Amino acid sequence: MNLRGAAVFLDFDGTVTTYDTGLYLLEQLAAPEWRAIEQRYLAGEIGSRECMVGQWDLVPRDRDRIESVTRAVPLDPGFPALVDHLRSAGATVTIVSDGYGFRAREVAADAGLPVLTNDVDWATFEIRFPDQDPSCPCAACGTCKQAPIREAQSRGAGTVLIGDGASDAKAAELADVVFAKDRLAGWCRDRGRAFTPFSDLTDLVSTLVKDADLS
Repeated sequence: MNLRGAAVFLDFDGTVTTYDTGLYLLEQLAAPEWRAIEQRYLAGEIGSRECMVGQWDLVPRDRDRIESVTRAVPLDPGFPALVDHLRSAGATVTIVSDGYGFRAREVAADAGLPVLTNDVDWATFEIRFPDQDPSCPCAACGTCKQAPIREAQSRGAGTVLIGDGASDAKAAELADVVFAKDRLAGWCRDRGRAFTPFSDLTDLVSTLVKDADLS
């Protein structure tokens, strides 16, 4: 697989991190009603934007506690090596996250990566959606993961999606190459969408290096 010039879009929660930081936050701090909202989202009854707003209202307004809980979720140990490999191969790497955003922004800044994600206004505790796309046919996501793929393809770049969850499914419909695990892998199998499975980012680095050696 030739990565030179490719645009790689890397999901954050459950991909860069070993567990979904938003779910972990809800499990630790939110009132139990968050689970019913989550089920409506997974069933396709509501979009991620409505889901996040409803669940965020169930979290205590305590920034220090919230950030402490989310930072407790480890990063995948293979994350630095993956970023290094992709960059050295000539690809651009962007983190795309439809989560609460603050932890993804911290990690992206530390890694020197651009990030598309949502925002929490800590002064008001409201969620902002700077990367939603009202022109998208569904227009229900907080961060539209299809929009950057369309933009990259419009300038002739090959596109790669690396993800694990429900929020990555729409992006998987468009990306040229998909690496998937967990819920996203099941979604791809159910729909006959070609993908390469991986278990963690260290595993994925090995796959990419092997593919490069064979090319």
